This record gives sequence, C-alpha cells and structure tokens, in this order.
Amino acid sequence: MAKRKREAEESASQTNGLHKRLSSASKAATISTSESDARTTVQIITGSYERVLHGVTATVSHETSKDFDDGSKAEFADTFLFNAHGSAIKCLALSPQSTSSDASQEQKIILASGSTDERINLYHISASPPSQLGKITSIPSLAGNTITENPRNRELGSLLHHSASINALYFPTRSKLLSAGEDNTIAVTRTRDWTVLSTIKAPIPKAMGRPSGDTAPSGGTPAGVNDFAVHPSLKLMVSVGKGEKCMRLWNLVTGKKAGVLTFGRELLQDVGEGRWSSGEGRKVEWDSKGEEFAVAFERGVVVFGMDSKPRCRILASSRTKVHQLRYFPLTETESITSDILALSTEDGRVLFYTTHSIGILKDKQPEGEQTIPSCAALGQLGGPATGVKGRIKDFEILRLPSLKGRAESTLIVTGSSDGALRLWTLNSEELNSGRPNSNGEPSTGNVNAASSSNIKTDGSNTGASTRQVGHLIGSYETGNRITCLTAFVMSRPSVVDGLVQIDGGDIDTGKTEDGSDESHSS
Repeated sequence: MAKRKREAEESASQTNGLHKRLSSASKAATISTSESDARTTVQIITGSYERVLHGVTATVSHETSKDFDDGSKAEFADTFLFNAHGSAIKCLALSPQSTSSDASQEQKIILASGSTDERINLYHISASPPSQLGKITSIPSLAGNTITENPRNRELGSLLHHSASINALYFPTRSKLLSAGEDNTIAVTRTRDWTVLSTIKAPIPKAMGRPSGDTAPSGGTPAGVNDFAVHPSLKLMVSVGKGEKCMRLWNLVTGKKAGVLTFGRELLQDVGEGRWSSGEGRKVEWDSKGEEFAVAFERGVVVFGMDSKPRCRILASSRTKVHQLRYFPLTETESITSDILALSTEDGRVLFYTTHSIGILKDKQPEGEQTIPSCAALGQLGGPATGVKGRIKDFEILRLPSLKGRAESTLIVTGSSDGALRLWTLNSEELNSGRPNSNGEPSTGNVNAASSSNIKTDGSNTGASTRQVGHLIGSYETGNRITCLTAFVMSRPSVVDGLVQIDGGDIDTGKTEDGSDESHSS
C-alpha cells in the first residue's frame, strides 16, 4: 500500500510539473505570436561568381514599412552558406508556396540553382522560420554575423540532363520545373520523381558576320537560350536566344514551335542596338494578366502586346545596361490597374515605368519617320544619389502583409555585384502620383514626373526630372559577387493549443524524443 501511495504521489508531481511547463510554454507562445504579428521574416537566397549559395533571413518590423523615414530596421541572420557548385551560379528559382490552409501539412518550398557546371541542384527550404520556443539558438561566429540555422532545410540532389551551362529556371507550378541552357534545349521536369517529361529543342543559329579576330573553334557559334517566360495560362511560352535577332513562341500543350518573330532593324535602333551589337534578347517577362510581355536588350526594353506588335519602348538616359526586369501589379484600390515594369541597371538604379496606354509618350521625331513611342517614367530607386553605384544584377519584389491601420506595402530586395544586399520599402502611392493623366501629361502636383519634354529625338529620357522613390531600410554585405537572387515572405508559426508548431512538425513541450525532461538530460 505504501509503495502504491508513493507512486501515486510521484505521478501527481510529474503531472503538475508538465502542466506548469505547458502553462509557461503557452505564455511564451502568446508572447511570441504577438511579436511575430508585428514582424515579417523574408528568406533571401543569393548565388555568386564564387560558387557560393547564401541564405539570409531579414526580419522587418511593420512599423518600418509604415514610417519610411526610419533608419535601418531590418535584422539579418545567415541561415546557410556553402559552395553549391563547381563554378559560377547563374540562376535561381523557387517553387510556388502551397495555398493549403491545413496547419498539419508540412509547408516547404523547392529551391533550384543552375550553374555553368551543367548541374541543377535541388533543395528543400522551410516556409517558416525556426520556432521561438525551440532550443535553436544563434551560432557564434568570428565574423560577428548572426547565424540561425534552420534544421528543416535540406539538400535533395542534382539534375544532369543538360549538357551546357544553365541560363534560366522557372517553376510554373509546384509539380513542374522548366530549365533552359546553352545546349539550346528547354526541359520540362516533373518534381514528384524528377523525371524529364519533355525537351524542347531550339535550332542552332547560323554564324553570320563573325569578326575576323574571333578565336572560337569551328562550330563554336554562340548558341543557347538566354531566357524564357511562360504565359499565365501555362499554354504559351516566349524564349530569346544567343546569336539570333528574334524571339520564339512555343505551344506548351503540344511542345512544338508556334512561331518566330524577327526583330527589325528599326526596332533594334530604337532600343540602342547599333551596327556592332548582337541584337539578341537578354531577358523576357510576361505581365501578371498575360496581356503583354517585355523583352530586354543590352541597353533597352521593348514591350509587345498579345498581337506581338511593339507597344512602347524604354531607353534610359545614360545608355546604361539593363540586367533584370520584373512586372508587379498595383493594389486593387488603384484607379489604374495596369502593371508597372521595373528594371535594374548597370549604374545601380531600379527604374519604374508604366506601360499603360495613357502613360505612353509621343516622341519628338522628324517628319516621315515613325518610331516606337516611349513609356513614361514613374520614378527611380537607388542610384548614385543614394550612394548605390554598383550594378544591380538582380532584384525581387515582395508584398508585405497588411494589418489593421496599415496599408499593404512593397518590399524590394536588390543584389549588387559588390556583394551588398539592400532592402527598400516602396509605397504604391509614390508610383501612382507619378502617373500621367488622360492627356499624357504628368499628374497635378507632380512636377518631378518625366514628361514628353524630357524625351530626346533618339527616344532616350534625359532623366533630369526623374524623382526618387522608396526608402532604404537595411543593407547586408555578403562578401561575394552576387549574380542572381530570389526571395519569399515566410509564413508565421502556427499556434496549436498555446504551443508553437512549425511546418507541421512536433510540438515543443520541453521534452526530448525519449520522453525525459530536456532540462535534466545530458
């Protein structure tokens, strides 16, 4: 009887101790949840010439995104850093996040990296930051950088179906991966078992006008797919390649060629492609509605409609090189719902243009000559005026979640060749105030907006009145020359019965896997 009584007392004491730990964990979860509601974590991944794949998390407070004149409020932490390839990394891609609201399902994102070593490496990236209640602590480092390792990030393997450098990667859905390389092929891979379902073969361009001093071997004609863009309907794709002055349309339903559109001499001249230029498209991008697409050349951009006819063009004032372009939509409350085209340049700027018909400016041109009209500039971000002089190789546009009393804002992540990551906040009202009115004139009160008087006869914008938009909230030195960048907004930890649960994993109750108390385990 005495033994049973002692066992009952020990069981009761253990139960009381467990309830105390659960109560303290519940309080900590409440505090952690309230803190996470006021902060947003962004996962940033960069590739570099030094073969390094670098993962960085940036925690941005919502007060920062509301008050744009604050100082650097972003907190950075390294999540992973290693040599992922045998040579320079050229492109990155992230699979779309799951739309499922089931907290019990594990939310992970697939990361694909392409390099000049002909390999595509695959990784699983956690969609949520590590639990605040877990035992994951910052790892000390000699460099002084904060290091927080996420144990749910892991490597999946490599794909070797390309025989040349990988130039572009894209996930149209969570079940498919498209990859393009300098072997003139675009491969469609199924993510379930990583089987190549189809391969689209682009023709090798003919050697025309090779310079006499070219040391390329016989058959070494410049070839390869520079970039491709999939229509939002997932039925059409546009690609641009090396050594050819045209773009190719592909039917993704049949996997066959749908057409070839050649760039005319007048079009190439309008975007600054001279006699000795290659005339090839470098980048291509569809807008979110699928009504138009933009093709970037070395120093200019041409926007095409669904009829494949040029609608407008972009040519920067300083004839700087274009490295990347992105479309991003405005909020639904805007009076004009057309997309804005953003592009990064060699001189460290991100330029914003409207491609809406109202924003197309008529250029001053001699009689008898017809050129493509120019897009109206809405503003610029960065540049020498803000201390950014290095070229911006890549950038990403993210939407920060909206809360009560705070409108939805935009976060722009830029990566420069000098190794600097910069975070900028941008209010859509800043761009909307620069839109021209129905007569093509700048909006009332916007004396700094670009107008038709700033357009030269060659179509370039003088840039004398291009206004600065956006505010820098943080910067981080990676120590490597960035070549590509991708990022996404991480989801918040899900709270179950007062306890934090990450990615559908085990609930943190303060015990080890064998059931013993972690505070007493060695």
